[in-house]
Amino acid sequence: MATNENLPPNVIKQLARELKNLDETPPEGIKVGVNDDDFSTIFADIEGPAGTPYENGVFRMKLILSRDFPHSPPKGYFLTKIFHPNIATNGEICVNTLKRDWNPSLGLRHVLIVVRCLLIEPFPESALNEQAGKLLLDNYDEYARHARLFTGIHAIKPKPKFKTGVRSESTAAALNVDQTHAPVCIVDPKTAVSGAVVQPPTPLAPSLNNMKGASGQEPPITALNTVVEIGVSSGSAAAPPVVVTHKKEGLVKAQADKKKIDARKKSLKRLYKSLYK
Repeated sequence: MATNENLPPNVIKQLARELKNLDETPPEGIKVGVNDDDFSTIFADIEGPAGTPYENGVFRMKLILSRDFPHSPPKGYFLTKIFHPNIATNGEICVNTLKRDWNPSLGLRHVLIVVRCLLIEPFPESALNEQAGKLLLDNYDEYARHARLFTGIHAIKPKPKFKTGVRSESTAAALNVDQTHAPVCIVDPKTAVSGAVVQPPTPLAPSLNNMKGASGQEPPITALNTVVEIGVSSGSAAAPPVVVTHKKEGLVKAQADKKKIDARKKSLKRLYKSLYK
């Protein structure tokens, strides 16, 4: 069994100082754990940066140190499955900091921050996962879809446990709805009247079917109904149905993409500041 006897005393002292510093002032989105009996393997939980396909995920990785550390770089592996150009299917990490750019003066903090930066800005030119690298270059949307799928299956954050307060099941379900997968308004030609848009029922908004009385008659339209009249004013003829154009959808998508890019830039800026401060 591996023990600290595998590492020289001077290395153990250096690691103890680094680990204490990481515990007192952890880098953004990174939590480090270690076995006190074996400093040769360092574990870290990395939060997926905002604006990336890894957002809302937590990825566990490990760094394996050799006896001549820091003269030789540690070996890095992701233990959580992830779809990323620079991370192989067996979890091996390909980043220059752990290879040709290694410098004995670099510490664990630098390595961990660089790995998290890799989640923000991958390098498909040096891909270990060829499928991810090719998709990133040819079709970013498809690459992001694959990455989000892996994140949702393997790296989703555990739901927080509330110590106080009691919530009903329906309220809890409503609060746990993933906004990125929220249903879009659907126009049903059978139920659309005068350009009305029919929205699917939500946990907090009853459907029209549930609001019918014993006679099966529709209730009068109120603010709580899910039918919203569009383009109709009092004393005027009903306006034609409003058609959502591809141009509008493209604008919404462009705005969403810009928000993601801005979030990634902010994350990178904060990480680089922590590297060189």
